[in-house]
Amino acid sequence: MLCKNFHAFAFGALLLSALGTPCAAEDGNLPIWPGVEWQNALPEQEGMDSAGLAELVAFGKQIRLDSLLIARHGHIVLDASYAPYGSELPHVINSSTKAVIGSLIAMLLKDGKLDSLDHQVLDFFPDREIANLDDRKKAITVRHLLNMTSGLDWDEGLGGGKEQSLQDLRRSPHWVKYILDRPMAHAPGETFYYNSGNSHLLSAIITRLTGKSAADYANEMLFGPLGIAPPSWSRDPQGVSTGGFGLWLKPRDMARFGYLYLRGGKWGDRQLLPPDWIEAVNHAATDMHTRFEPGLRYANQFWALPDRHVFMAVGYHCQVIMVLPDADIVAVMTARDFCPFRKLTEGILAAVKSETSLPPSLEAPASLAAAISDVGTEKPSEVGPVPEIAAAISGKTYSFPPSVLNFKSVTLFLTEAEPHLIWELYQAGTPRGVVRADNPIGLDGLYRRNAPKDPTAPFAYRAMKGTWRDPTTFVIDLQFIGQGQEATNILSFAGDRLTIAGKGRDGRDASVESEAHD
Repeated sequence: MLCKNFHAFAFGALLLSALGTPCAAEDGNLPIWPGVEWQNALPEQEGMDSAGLAELVAFGKQIRLDSLLIARHGHIVLDASYAPYGSELPHVINSSTKAVIGSLIAMLLKDGKLDSLDHQVLDFFPDREIANLDDRKKAITVRHLLNMTSGLDWDEGLGGGKEQSLQDLRRSPHWVKYILDRPMAHAPGETFYYNSGNSHLLSAIITRLTGKSAADYANEMLFGPLGIAPPSWSRDPQGVSTGGFGLWLKPRDMARFGYLYLRGGKWGDRQLLPPDWIEAVNHAATDMHTRFEPGLRYANQFWALPDRHVFMAVGYHCQVIMVLPDADIVAVMTARDFCPFRKLTEGILAAVKSETSLPPSLEAPASLAAAISDVGTEKPSEVGPVPEIAAAISGKTYSFPPSVLNFKSVTLFLTEAEPHLIWELYQAGTPRGVVRADNPIGLDGLYRRNAPKDPTAPFAYRAMKGTWRDPTTFVIDLQFIGQGQEATNILSFAGDRLTIAGKGRDGRDASVESEAHD
């Protein structure tokens, strides 16, 4: 099935060109293990409908995806990137990092370095004086951390809070101490509450058991066997790999991780993860109590929709590694906004038509290739006329008080040969509490990209364009490429005052006003 009748699909040459080198013929009864490169196939070869996938690609543009990748039966049948992102760049996976951390715990359990998931967490930190210590805190186990049922008092905003605990964690000089010192809100195991602190404690436990950071241990024991080059992974002030976020992977490497789970924790002839760990993820049972999707369940740092038999690693703004065991599919999404998990699941499953190859199609593969090309090609947006005020405000610096938009200062240079913008953002955890950036800005409807000095730095890759909406209103479209973030800021000028309107991290409208000064 895998590559048979390849010549019958010659009309899909354009699509295969987009995907890469087509697969070689193999025994369809054997699992496919990706080598240095993934093997590719036309969707119809793997029993999927190109027209249905083309609809998914178009939907991905509506919901602000950066990439969409689908692999079935071990072959990539769809690989789309949405301009200005390109899948040759790594992408931050945010809280999908948690699933990697959980997998490292599973590997330690399989190898006997961790004796039990019911091992009490405080045993790993005997050298610490812990605040708010009581019997409930003493009873927290590794399993509780994995399932987000530790009972620690925490605000991360999943239920509509302000993410106060996460903000305080980032400001803390000692992350592990901050988490361990939190008071208890519930008895361990009593209820689910999403808490990146749990995941960071798991990372610290990995270091305690191995003498290595989670990143180094992953490079040796997980990423290496999967064929993933050592990725960028942030650390806390003590050098502990951030357990709840901070990992960067390319979409195809995200798919390798998902494929490990699709194949029951096995890679080639090596059983990397224990089968009962995969079984627990495959049948997640902890109720997440989410209003936006009541059917969501949780297990071992994975989310799940049990009624569709789908489980997934999920990161803020739809950084998702989705595993659909019944359909033998791994799907990867990276994005700049939140996405509807169930609708994406239904769209993927709707494109599955057969367990074996479909009859050749004359039009569908070419139509899919055109859809992929369309979303991957930047198109100029409309540009308004340049008003007289552009020259008057160019070169002026506007300063702002702290706000949810985080702007400290903005200076626009709009009349120079190479227009650009300098801005400072309030940023907790940095040496001065401020980050500064200088970015070219396109005034012709097309983005201009910066040339980062340090590609691994936060917000390293940026693309920006701007246009005048009216004589006093300038609109800036900023893309943090591969960061899963974008911002549209509306700058309104009135005399020597500037008001910036945009959205905070929680998606709510916000604005800040400041005096201008030279």
